Amino acid sequence: MHRIGYLLPEGFQVMGLGTQAVFEFANLVAGEPFYAVENYALGGAVRASAGLALQARALTARSHADTWLVAGVISPLSTPMAPELPRLLGKVAARARRIAGLCTGAFVLADASLLDGRRATTHWYWAEALQQRHPRVQVEADRIYIADGPVWTSAGMTAELDLALALVEKDLGADIARSVAHRLVMHQRRSGGQSQHSEMLRLAPKSDRIQQALEHARRNLAQPLSVEELAEAASLSPRQFSRVFTAETGQSPAKAVEGLRLEAARLMIESSRHPLEVVARETGFRDRRHLREAFLRGFGMPPQAVRREARVAS
Repeated sequence: MHRIGYLLPEGFQVMGLGTQAVFEFANLVAGEPFYAVENYALGGAVRASAGLALQARALTARSHADTWLVAGVISPLSTPMAPELPRLLGKVAARARRIAGLCTGAFVLADASLLDGRRATTHWYWAEALQQRHPRVQVEADRIYIADGPVWTSAGMTAELDLALALVEKDLGADIARSVAHRLVMHQRRSGGQSQHSEMLRLAPKSDRIQQALEHARRNLAQPLSVEELAEAASLSPRQFSRVFTAETGQSPAKAVEGLRLEAARLMIESSRHPLEVVARETGFRDRRHLREAFLRGFGMPPQAVRREARVAS
């Protein structure tokens, strides 16, 4: 039995508790109770940021878990933290197999000196603050999650699910992790090296018609995707489509499609071993050279460097 302890600071964000579903369904898929999950807090009673009151086990220096997951708070700089929390965390972590900071839970790990000299991430909004507060931590702001030896950290909110799935994959294998993701109706199981930011969210079209055109583009990236084709998907004339698209997204259709292609290509490069020729073909670039040129424009590095970074991050 692998014991998982959730450490819940006062004012913890409830999304952290949602990751417990990953371990619940891992037990169901595995057909046996591999994981046992318990909640811990200073003094036992704890309240979430949304007002939820929870009775947990009292954290002491003798508390034991194989894996500790530390939940985050909405505002780590303004939410008071009891000084004994990082002290106790340091003691229990020394006896654990691994420890993970969920979202801004990385601040608690850092306050306990568990991130000193290590690579770590957190919610993009708080990454700079974490780096300033703890200069000995190597903060990588644009990562879904990072595993540096036995110490794991994740970006915010839904990225916590990706970290939990990665833990399941480490323990029980990729097949069970994929099955758990399918049970949870997750669109994809993101790799740790993937960017926290989504091109579709960044474009943020205001109308359903432009949204439909972007969805059509995302589903058909291997095709040429002319303005005429996208305009037809939006039920607009090509001229009207180009005008409305630029007004709503701040980009031309061609520029936006290249952004979607780059995002898809980067995900393939980070999460697979496909040759770059295959990546280029599947994401709509003419060839490997065209892919390299687009990566240098978009990311400031060639595809091979992105793949190397992803392997180090995992």
